[in-house]
Amino acid sequence: MHASSTLFLRSLWMLALVGVSGAARGADAWPRFRGPAGNGVAAGPSAEAAPLRWSSDQHVAWRTPLPGQGWSSPVIGDGTIYLSAAIPREGAAEGDFDLALLLLDADSGALQRVVPLMAQQGEDAPQIHTKNSHASPTPILTAERVYVHFGHQGTACTTRGGDVIWTQRDLSFPPVHGNGGSPILFDGKLIFTCDGGRDPYVVALNADDGSVAWRTPRPVDAERKFSFCTPTAITAAGKDQIIAPGSDCVVALQPDTGKVIWEVHYDGYSVVPKPVFNGEFVFVATGFGPTKLMAIRPDGEGDVTDTHVVWEAGRGIPKTPSVIVHEGLVYLTSDDGIAMCLDAATGEPVWRERVGGNFSASPLLIDERVYLTNEAGTTTVVAASAEFQELAENILEERTLASLAVADGAIFQRTADALYRFEAKP
Repeated sequence: MHASSTLFLRSLWMLALVGVSGAARGADAWPRFRGPAGNGVAAGPSAEAAPLRWSSDQHVAWRTPLPGQGWSSPVIGDGTIYLSAAIPREGAAEGDFDLALLLLDADSGALQRVVPLMAQQGEDAPQIHTKNSHASPTPILTAERVYVHFGHQGTACTTRGGDVIWTQRDLSFPPVHGNGGSPILFDGKLIFTCDGGRDPYVVALNADDGSVAWRTPRPVDAERKFSFCTPTAITAAGKDQIIAPGSDCVVALQPDTGKVIWEVHYDGYSVVPKPVFNGEFVFVATGFGPTKLMAIRPDGEGDVTDTHVVWEAGRGIPKTPSVIVHEGLVYLTSDDGIAMCLDAATGEPVWRERVGGNFSASPLLIDERVYLTNEAGTTTVVAASAEFQELAENILEERTLASLAVADGAIFQRTADALYRFEAKP
């Protein structure tokens, strides 16, 4: 990696920690979905020491079976791993779950604590998609707290030791296929999308007590209103903005009031990929329908559909995995296993190769390597380069939809039944 690139990535990492209210501790290598900057980039010497290769019996520091089910990705800080899970209640009716927070020791993998946060009653629970779970959103870790979200079921806040501070269950909405999108924390507010079957909106909770700070309805009347997107916080044109895609539109909101700054309309629903900002453009994937990747200049006001969309790409665009933008290139993989590299300035294809499998997890960038994990548990590693080069194929043979996490020179992977720690050292 060039020295300037390393400095840039480390700067982004530090800005991400400083810019979030109640920022995670310095030792918290992976405090939220898609890492410190929320963009799938792992930076710094510890990340660069992470392994290139592993399998079910090579470079495995430990494997810990997990109770219940869930597809939240790990968050890691100060020697502890946090995950959410839906745990069937013993002796209860089918579909009755304890929605819980799991705490594991990062060094040994030992399960330290299971914290039930709220009960889900099976008789009242809507059906979920086979590629979803009742614990899909990823927690957020800050200096003193952990925020755990279960979509329409509610949100909770605990200490880092797992003691409950507050719960919020007043924002129920009619989900379609279950919950999905993770919250983000910005300037003392926990912000997430509530895009269900009707009346979709974006909401902010006061992080101190869980009370509602603002609630903004979607400005379009989409035919299919449900989506599952995690917002992204950016600063552009001198303004802090919350970028929140949903069905048929993406909006940029003022973090303090929820007022719409700008909006772009498109034809798409069940939007999942988290937006990415490279300092110039916001990159938004439009979900199911005529799936597109859009590059948007975030310096407008009002409806900027016709004025601020710089380019669109429509071939091989992911419906579920997010994208990575790095040194002028966009890396992505389609749900059906086509890896691509695009020019970030123009959207023109640089390379396109089949890597195989079906994909839901978002890619990870470490030290000029892009890690692509498919649903069968195989992670293909390719060079972050304008030339396609496959560097490794890591076969685990355990189903996974969760994205990888990085801490202390190790990679952490959640599967349907367990959590793994992989290390480069024997």
